[in-house]
Parts: sequence; structure tokens; C-alpha cells
Amino acid sequence: MARLRVLPTYVLLVVSCAYFALPLLWLALSATKGRDELFTTFGFALPERFALVDNIRQTLTYENGIYLRWTGNTLLYAGGGALGATALAATAGYALGKFRFRGSGAVSWAIIGAVLVPTTALALPLYFLMSSVGLQNTPWSVFLPSLVSPLGVYLCRLYAASSVPDEVLEAARVDGASEWRIFRTVVLRIMAPILVTVFLFQFVAIWNNFFLPLVMLNSRELFPLTLGLQDWNTQPQVGNQVIFHLVVTGAFLAVVPLVTCFLLLQRYWRQGLTAGSVVA
Repeated sequence: MARLRVLPTYVLLVVSCAYFALPLLWLALSATKGRDELFTTFGFALPERFALVDNIRQTLTYENGIYLRWTGNTLLYAGGGALGATALAATAGYALGKFRFRGSGAVSWAIIGAVLVPTTALALPLYFLMSSVGLQNTPWSVFLPSLVSPLGVYLCRLYAASSVPDEVLEAARVDGASEWRIFRTVVLRIMAPILVTVFLFQFVAIWNNFFLPLVMLNSRELFPLTLGLQDWNTQPQVGNQVIFHLVVTGAFLAVVPLVTCFLLLQRYWRQGLTAGSVVA
């Protein structure tokens, strides 16, 4: 009877895993197929001829290797933006979580409200802002908005309030340490799990961001991978099945860094996901 009671839960978990895993499996299998085989075989069938290496070579060399340029742009936007956003979230979250000052409550509520605002709703206002200072169609127009992560600030505030002991801070102050030294040598080490979590969330969000670069950029040399692959996908050759296998292979290569980051940092972000679970 106990097994029958948990059976619906197991079925739901299996269906959910399949829902998320099957598109990735299709992408991985399709990237190993040649151009002709991609459209003549069942999507989840194994390839008759393993063409992954050839597909990667064509993807990296097509249009004078512009895919590598898009990859570099994406690493710059996502890596730099995630690092900057994590640093700002750590300082702001620690200040809001451990210090009380006039307006701190209003700032906290404003951050919660900012979390609820869809990022797509901010794209046009950000475009007008960047245009007013002459930064449209530059890397700064994508990089600067990526430095702000309301969710990251919110998570860091909860983690700092619940996991950074006041006794440790007071002991450091008694020993004569400055607030900056306390933050740098004590607080950052304690907050490491949540900082990794914020970095991963922001890295993935920037890496997969499509609408903001679409609004800000019109130069193909500045495109991230999301916009670059869309540019390939809308070319007339795709309708003739000429470069669609390159689009599929490029999408598969774009997933690899995200999977790698999660695998390398999973022991940290698992701890950070429970941050603030008992603190309101």
C-alpha cells in the first residue's frame, strides 16, 4: 500500500524529467547527424554516420568563424555580467541583512518588487536610456544592465541575515578589523554558497538572454550566441536545408558551457538554494 501511495509521485517525476531531458537528447543526437540525414531520419534515432566532428568544424569556420566571435561576446556578457552582479548583490545583500538604517525597509521592499518585474518589460526603457547616452549598439548596452540582479540581492540579504553570526562580526570589530576587511575576509567566505548560486542564476540568465541584445544591437559582430543563431536560422539557406545542421550544432555547443558550470559548481549551489528558507 505504501508503494501505491507514492506511485503517482514517481510517475510525475519521471514525466517531468522526460519533459526536460528529451529536447536536450534530441539536440545531442541531431548534432551528430549529417545535413541530409538530419531531415530523413527519426529525431531520436542514432545516426548512421557520426558527423559531430565535421559539424563542429563547419560551425566554427562558417562565415570566417563568426560563431567563435559570438561565443566570445557571450562569455564576455555572461561571465563579466554575472561576476559584477554577484559582487553588487553580495555587498547590497550584506548591508541590508546586517545593518539597519533609515529607508532600509523601503529598499528591501523595492528589491522584492523589482524581482517581480519581467526583464522583457525593461528592454525598451533600457534602450531609450542607453540611446540617450550614446551606448546603443555597443557591448556596454548589454553588459551594464546585466550587472543588476534584484533576485541576487534578495537571496544574499536572506542568507546574510540567517547565516552570518552577529557574534563573529562583533569579535572582528573588537579585534580592530575595519568593516571592509570584515566583509572581505569573513563575510564572503560564509556567503560563498549563495554567491555561487547567484552567479549561476545570473550567468544562465545572461547566456540565454535574447530580447535585450535584440533591442540593443544591430551589428552582427556584437551578437551573442542566442541572437547569432537566430540570425543563421532566418537566412534563406535554412529553408533549403543548407545550414540548418549548423544551427543545431551551434545550439548544442552553446549548451555545453552551462552544463559544465552546473556540474563544477553543483556542490556549492545546492547549499545556496536553501538560503533563507526559514527567514522571512
